[in-house]
Amino acid sequence: MSIDFSFGGVPHPGEVIREELEARGWLQRDLAYILGVPEQGVNMILSGKRGISPEMAKALGKAFDVNPEFFANLQKSYEMTAAKEPDPGVARRAMWQAAYPIREMIKRGWFEATDPDLMEAQLMRFFGVNRIENVPHLPHRAKKTSYDNVPATQLAWLFRVRQIAKEMAVPRYSEKSLREAVEHFRSFTVDPEEIRHVPRILAECGVRFTLVETLPGAKIDGVTSWLDLRSPVIGMTTRYDHIDNFWFVLRHEIEHVLQKHGQKVEIIDSELEGANASPDANIPEEERVANAAAQDFCVPTVDMESFYIRKAPYFYERDVVGFARRVQRHPGIVVGQIQRRTEQWNFLRRYQVKIREYIASGAVVDGWGQPAPVSL
Repeated sequence: MSIDFSFGGVPHPGEVIREELEARGWLQRDLAYILGVPEQGVNMILSGKRGISPEMAKALGKAFDVNPEFFANLQKSYEMTAAKEPDPGVARRAMWQAAYPIREMIKRGWFEATDPDLMEAQLMRFFGVNRIENVPHLPHRAKKTSYDNVPATQLAWLFRVRQIAKEMAVPRYSEKSLREAVEHFRSFTVDPEEIRHVPRILAECGVRFTLVETLPGAKIDGVTSWLDLRSPVIGMTTRYDHIDNFWFVLRHEIEHVLQKHGQKVEIIDSELEGANASPDANIPEEERVANAAAQDFCVPTVDMESFYIRKAPYFYERDVVGFARRVQRHPGIVVGQIQRRTEQWNFLRRYQVKIREYIASGAVVDGWGQPAPVSL
């Protein structure tokens, strides 16, 4: 009675070789002699205890006068059939990672590393849906949404901002208070340390403010979102950690809130520089409005135009510092406005002081090794 070495219907190569030996009337020792190997080695192949190496496949091809690929493919087919089925979660994790930087999100504390079923539940909770097919950017999603045109990394960041904002307790939003706060913020533009008061003042106006580190490749500067028509949210990244960028992006997002932009579809502002930061560029009207407000806040437009016309193209440091003192702004803010107009990003760069440590001291922060204290 012959021994069946097949696995799932695919025979072990040794079984095929045994049949070929019988057809030719050869013994194991005959094949060992032909191959120039010990008989024990041939026996282990024929008994299914050893596979066929590429070298042996070539030797068998010569011995039986067939293409060596025949034996190599026999071995490959047998091994693939005999191999254990992979973890069922592999395909699901690959699908998620293909759409979102899941590993980075786990590292940041947005998700817990757990089994696929619980991970799927976390994804649905994170994106506020009740079916995994409704998570944007995943294959086979049930229907298209407005989020399909938002890059996945930016969308993940946006939902983290919203997740944090939902757990923040603030009074009812007041447009009047926010407009007053904007005027109050002007007094903070001289001393960088005063920035620490911004989150508290925004909260008193009913605006949820959070600082969330951007995800790799997202290039986000800020976002304006609404949890409902009375609950505005501003998220920022401080992607460029300097004083001019902070005040420009913050005032830009505040204007979106004041104009009630983003109530239907969140406004994610990325790469707020160059033409994207201009009030005159060919960009959406709501962005031009926000840019104009931000630009005028950083340095009053009339004063900046006058200074620029008088001094361009030669902006001496003493003139810049003197102008900053006159308009009561930190020199780094004036430098930033000149950089935006001239696109000479290294101009007087030393005045662009870092501010993240100040804003982080008063804000709900997520990132830079510090996950926000929110439930998963």
